[in-house]
Amino acid sequence: MTTLTREEIVRGLAENRETPNGAVRNAHAEALAGAAETSGDRALFREALDNLINSYLYSAESPKILVPFARLLQEYDKDPGAFSEWEAHALFWQFKWVATAISDSPGIPLESATGWLDEMERRYRIAGYSERPVREAEMWLADAIGEDERAEGAFRRWLAADRDSMSDCRACELNGQGQYSALHGNDAEALEIWRPVLDGDLTCAEEPHRLLATSLLPLLRLGRADEARSHHLRGYRMARGNESLLPSVGKHIEFCALTGNEPRGLEILAEHAAHVAPLANLDDRLAFHGGILVLLRRLKELGHGRTPAVPYEGSPRTVAELYEVLYAGCLDIARQFDARNGTTRVSDRFLARVGRQPLMHELPLGVRSAALPLTTASAAVPASASAGSGPASAPDGFPELVERARRARELSHPTADALWAEVAVRVDAQPEVDPLVRADLADQRALAAARSGAPEAAQLLSAVRDDYRALGLPERAALAELRLAGAAAQSEAAPAEVRALVHAALRAAEALDAAEPLRARRIALAELSAIRIESYLRSVETADAEDHHGHHGVLAAELTEFVAAHDGDLADLVAEAEEMLGRVALAQGDPERAVPLLAASAERSLAAGRPWQSVDPLVLRAGVLLSLDRPEEAEAAARSALEHAAEVTDAEAQGVVRLTLADILLRRGDAAAETAEHALASAHWFDRAGLTADSGAQARLLLARAYAGNGRNAEAVEVLQSALADLLEHGDQQAVFVREFLGDLLRRLNEPRPAAEQYLLAAEIAKGWEDPRPQAGLAQSAADTLSDAGLAVEAVAAYERALELHRMTGDAPVAEVRVLRSLAWLGLREEVTAATVTGARKRMAEAAGVLEAALTTAPGAPGLRSELAQTWHQLAQVLDRYVSATEQSDEEEDGDSTGTGSVTDGGSESATRLDGAEVDALRLEEIELWDRAARGYAELGPDYLRDRFQCLNNAAWTEQERGDAQAGAARVSVLIDEVRALPEDDVPDWVLPSAERLLAQLTEGE
Repeated sequence: MTTLTREEIVRGLAENRETPNGAVRNAHAEALAGAAETSGDRALFREALDNLINSYLYSAESPKILVPFARLLQEYDKDPGAFSEWEAHALFWQFKWVATAISDSPGIPLESATGWLDEMERRYRIAGYSERPVREAEMWLADAIGEDERAEGAFRRWLAADRDSMSDCRACELNGQGQYSALHGNDAEALEIWRPVLDGDLTCAEEPHRLLATSLLPLLRLGRADEARSHHLRGYRMARGNESLLPSVGKHIEFCALTGNEPRGLEILAEHAAHVAPLANLDDRLAFHGGILVLLRRLKELGHGRTPAVPYEGSPRTVAELYEVLYAGCLDIARQFDARNGTTRVSDRFLARVGRQPLMHELPLGVRSAALPLTTASAAVPASASAGSGPASAPDGFPELVERARRARELSHPTADALWAEVAVRVDAQPEVDPLVRADLADQRALAAARSGAPEAAQLLSAVRDDYRALGLPERAALAELRLAGAAAQSEAAPAEVRALVHAALRAAEALDAAEPLRARRIALAELSAIRIESYLRSVETADAEDHHGHHGVLAAELTEFVAAHDGDLADLVAEAEEMLGRVALAQGDPERAVPLLAASAERSLAAGRPWQSVDPLVLRAGVLLSLDRPEEAEAAARSALEHAAEVTDAEAQGVVRLTLADILLRRGDAAAETAEHALASAHWFDRAGLTADSGAQARLLLARAYAGNGRNAEAVEVLQSALADLLEHGDQQAVFVREFLGDLLRRLNEPRPAAEQYLLAAEIAKGWEDPRPQAGLAQSAADTLSDAGLAVEAVAAYERALELHRMTGDAPVAEVRVLRSLAWLGLREEVTAATVTGARKRMAEAAGVLEAALTTAPGAPGLRSELAQTWHQLAQVLDRYVSATEQSDEEEDGDSTGTGSVTDGGSESATRLDGAEVDALRLEEIELWDRAARGYAELGPDYLRDRFQCLNNAAWTEQERGDAQAGAARVSVLIDEVRALPEDDVPDWVLPSAERLLAQLTEGE
């Protein structure tokens, strides 16, 4: 084995601290600890042990901390004086981790666990620390072994004990206190305790990550589903892939299983497939696998036992197989705890958890999840089961059910299909069935075939027509004739054949007995169908090169004549005709004419007692009004559509209504929460309709935008990323928008690297566009985020590309200048030398030149003038940084007899150290630049007082550094006099106090 040098061990420890948590980091930490022990350097060995303890703690191997901690404790007992104050504090702090690890390790006898707890209490008392952490550890041990009175006493003593430097952070303490309340059935109390953490007021390395997961079921049990959804989206994003947070991941999986989101649960499980193997931390394993078992049990109940899950120990497993192996393993662990603790509490809690029943039938989460394969169990629930009212409370009596189905059919009620489906299910159980019921069911099957374009539709409809004729129901036969014509048109039959069928249907309607109550309706319906079908046939018979505008005119005239002929009766058919007229007007490019027609259609449907029929014209009208910049009317129409959609059972229609309203509200800009509500529901309905990748993706984009508008950026990212692949398929314009939006969100979450990646990908899509401005803006955003991420070389390349593109446009001087200034500062990031300062000067001068050139054509432009003042301001700051770096270098190398040294931030050599005269010249230049910038801001008025004050402040202190505080004080006095002369409303409250305080500081020493 190669022996490591001390320097290699020190470097290795530094690298190990930056390595992601997990087995790789642990193995490296173990090797470093062994090498440090071999080196004989006790201080280095202590450091390596401390690093190993921390590595184990934030991994799935946390119980392993016992061995290195015991070694470190031995070192302390040998020579406490060798431990620095910080090392001693860390040792006592780690006692708390050890107490938890012992409690969580069933292989450690209860006597030993109690002994370690006693040892912790003794050492804390001797060291003068509060008993607060000891009582918390005692409480959890007592709770695990079923000593509830002792646990309650320890809980009270924990809260009563003083907080000191050994206490956990407030966020972690509140976690434990709330968990104790939740365990005793006090969900509301627990959530109130957790509020400061969940609201983000108290945070730490693992909070609110853990609490967002722990709060999920209490929120659901209290009916606070919206908060639970939010906590899941935020919390899973924080916990994803973090080995030390696997118990939290298990809670998110369990949440999905108990809210009808089993597909989402399976996806989370797949993302953590590598961690499903047996974990060294048995308590974490029980917690993580327990959540998985809730999901697997639920999937089995839904008929998905044979669905592939994730591999276990290298072998592929179905849901049922994985359930069996994880259940056996967890039950064994629980019984190990029981055997040690002398109680069944752990196994009781495990079994209760795995047996939990869903808390909600279905909670839409907003994120995209692949649907589970259809099974016999899931097929029993139709996709529209929860849409509208559905076939609610179907009567027990078969005759009553048939009558309801016929009434729904006559009204074209959305529940008609579901009612007839129920008739079909129950018909065979009847002792004797009326032949008319058989005919009606055949009619329903034929209608379904015609709607779907099935090739057998014509044959089925012909048979239905003949059946109705045989039963003496010519009015039903006439309707079948009309459907035959529609089916022929849909199957693209020859126009002559279609026209013949239409004519036959119209003759059949007209031949009905004058006393037949439905005669007028059948005739009108045939006429309206003939108008629609004839319009279609004309379009088919017209050559591609011919203009269809004339056909629209003919169709409009025919529909107008139909409306006039039937105005006052058959309101639902007239409403249908008016909706068609509105669509024709839109096709003719006349939205203003379409608006009243669509309104009239909706009103007639409502008057006819068919509110569901008003939904389509209202939704269309809302969209037209929005395009005409009449948002208030558009919102009213969309809200009316949503109100009347209550009985609509078509999932796509439900999605469209909500998406329309969400779009309108998003544009309004002040209703982000309601926008999110409707966009969420819209995505849910589109998923049910099988339109996840199309309309569902657009709904999720709206949902993400609504979340972002409400400051819920983490939720917006989760939703947007889940739909990203779908959204990228909807054209380059949308792909660029979506990637830029995602980049903006990631930037707000302080994730600059992935944000930069999105900007660069968007820029690549826009690369071939004729207009270079979008690509320039994206390149600049990428450069900004690369700079934030500390990737200076990559940032410079992106800025240079943005600069090139901005110059191609020739109309973006401000953007160009900001890039130049950013490049100037990037040049100083690694080192501040004469060469880098010269480069920064050149960039700043170039920026000033761009602005001065732009001001020749727009001399009064305030934006250009403020940017020019800002450029002078920043150039002064560059010089000030150069001076500061020089002075710092002089202090650090005061003993350097050569008179040369480094003037850097990063340790590189500068060409020459500045002498006193050079420093003074730089300070004078700084002052002149700040004065120039201040004059520029002064010309722009009171809105720029803050910038002006900052320039004067900098100039004044620089004057003082030169030994001329009076000059600086004079500048400030002039500002004070000016401000006092301004109208009171123009002066911010902070200006005079700040200026007077600065003046006092400058004159203090005189």
